[in-house]
Amino acid sequence: MRQLTVITTSASYPVCIGRETLACPEAGQALRAAVAGRACLVISDSQVGPLYGAAARRALEAAGAVAVRAAVFPAGEAAKTLDTVAGLYREAVAAGLDRTSAVVALGGGVAGDVAGFVAATFLRGIMLVQMPTSLLAMVDSSVGGKVGVDLPEGKNLVGAFHQPVLVLADLACLGTLPPREWRCGLAEIVKYGMSLDAALFRRLASETGPLLAGDPALIEDIVARCCQLKAEVVGADEREESGRRVILNYGHTFGHAIEALGGYTGLNHGEAVAVGMAMAADLAVALGRLPPAAAAEQERLLTALHLPVRLDDPRLTADRMLDAMRRDKKSRGGRLRLVLPTDIGRVEVVADPDESLVRQVIGGRRGSA
Repeated sequence: MRQLTVITTSASYPVCIGRETLACPEAGQALRAAVAGRACLVISDSQVGPLYGAAARRALEAAGAVAVRAAVFPAGEAAKTLDTVAGLYREAVAAGLDRTSAVVALGGGVAGDVAGFVAATFLRGIMLVQMPTSLLAMVDSSVGGKVGVDLPEGKNLVGAFHQPVLVLADLACLGTLPPREWRCGLAEIVKYGMSLDAALFRRLASETGPLLAGDPALIEDIVARCCQLKAEVVGADEREESGRRVILNYGHTFGHAIEALGGYTGLNHGEAVAVGMAMAADLAVALGRLPPAAAAEQERLLTALHLPVRLDDPRLTADRMLDAMRRDKKSRGGRLRLVLPTDIGRVEVVADPDESLVRQVIGGRRGSA
């Protein structure tokens, strides 16, 4: 098992990464430190709960948790809503949770965000343990304390910063991950390489076959590296106050607009981010900030990982995309702020880019090549 520590201004906590960590003695010690003597509500979705809910309960009870109960909501981004949260609040009341209790988020990015928001707001905030089961959640959303839900008008528009007390990533859970969700996680990994770590990007490009096949040793290395990168950024800028953490949103302003306009039933998050990264690179080239060869490298990697780089949804017009992007959390006064690459492994925040060029790159990514 590998362990690293996230240190922020508000909290520090371990991230445990390995196979069968739910039964690992070292991870068990970290879990005991977090939940011993506490009532726990395990929140998962309708796909993950039947697969791993019993194992999570056994691990929690072995670690000394008391009164472990489970709550399940429908799987999918469409359930990441305030209505779902309201139902989970009632589950928390029925479970008798108090301010000494803990919420355990068991699942992928949606479960982690929803359960985390419940933990951040129930009784004005109780403890949170993240048990990510998807590749995306392991490399990104379970670390860093961002939690929240979507509105019809946009993704993650309601949320909070609420750091977990422990992240316990069991790589064995990835064995049941559907191929599409696997690729979703790969998109976030490409984001890390493109925005923060050129060496990671080159490794991804040279090992696409093992990545797609889920080579165990490679995946453990990659998950640990991404968590380390995320920990470094979050430690330097927990609440996006200095601007450092904003770079983790590379591809996401375009991607979130794609998800929202698709009603959260079209492209999944990773697919939307992949298209968003392609658009961001196109815009950076058009602005003279990125060499065309670097944009081409990114596109080759995304395509090799079977991720989309174009849109075929007629609802996603340039005008509608721009309207949605102006509502993004990073925008200021309705003016865009976009994370754009300047090279492999480097990005920058660009405020108020020429919207005619933004329309142009959106239009250039619509339809078949």
